[in-house]
Amino acid sequence: MHRDRRPILTAGTTAVASCGLLALAIWRGWLGIDVGRGANFCEAAREWVVRQPANTFSNVGFVAAGLLIAWHASVRKNIGTSLSAHRHLATAMACLVVLLGPGSAAMHATQSAIGGSLDMLSMYLIASFAAAYATMRWLRGGSQLLATAFVAGVAFCELVGLWGVKLPVLMFSGNAAFALLLVGAISLEVLIMRRREVRAQRMYAYASLASIVTAFAIWNASKAWLCDPHSFIQGHAIWHILGAVSAYFLYRYYASEEVGDMAIPRPPALPQAEFHAPKRQDVAHRVRRTTSSESSGSRHERTGLPSRAAVTSYLVSMFVGGFHGRRVMYGGGR
Repeated sequence: MHRDRRPILTAGTTAVASCGLLALAIWRGWLGIDVGRGANFCEAAREWVVRQPANTFSNVGFVAAGLLIAWHASVRKNIGTSLSAHRHLATAMACLVVLLGPGSAAMHATQSAIGGSLDMLSMYLIASFAAAYATMRWLRGGSQLLATAFVAGVAFCELVGLWGVKLPVLMFSGNAAFALLLVGAISLEVLIMRRREVRAQRMYAYASLASIVTAFAIWNASKAWLCDPHSFIQGHAIWHILGAVSAYFLYRYYASEEVGDMAIPRPPALPQAEFHAPKRQDVAHRVRRTTSSESSGSRHERTGLPSRAAVTSYLVSMFVGGFHGRRVMYGGGR
């Protein structure tokens, strides 16, 4: 099994560089002072270098999911015709999933304004990718459409995030933009599934959707009754882990998709009739029957049996003679 090292090296480099820079930024205080960003996610801030340890280190799940995506994508045969048609797209998704980790950790580790912006940006990137990839496949476009939709999605989220209005449930306008892109991507995926020429392992899509829906329920519950500020098991940390699981399953769904002739199931082959070579005796019998049909007299001479005409004449004479005898016996004659 040939494995291409480029996806692994690219995603691995992204993970090491981003996590290394984050650690250095936290240690040196480059992300700014603590302004309480992310303090509403239950976990109490510690007087440590890392303010929210559970909510911070749970983001390792995103890094692991991104590396797993790169590992799977390194084998060419693992990727279906839809995703493989666009070179390095699987690697790009792996890197975006990796960046979700340090992006979210930047906020929970420092509770700073810059950390909060990095957290939201990482969310915008992955949601815009999902929406753009669905749009490209739905419109049967190319890389230019993908890039345009991706940039438009990020810009849309940033502009909505600047609105700064607090919302029920979602809390922040940027979260609403993120959720709107995901809902749009899901809607397009459902429409794509219904196309006859598209086949994919839908169980991955269902697993991804179930993971993110469960994560969202826990995300909300952890802000109210499912909250223990001083516990190292945080509901928001579970949201991170389930989000990573959802991202990985989403990639596996993308990778399983086949489009075109390979996706259309071929009808089963009709059973072939078995051919038996005729035996020598059967061939001789058929030849004898063909020859006999040409000349009944020759058959009579060859086989010694009465001919068809002789048999017919005998039966007629027997019928006529028998009928005449019965008329004489019963007085039927004139």
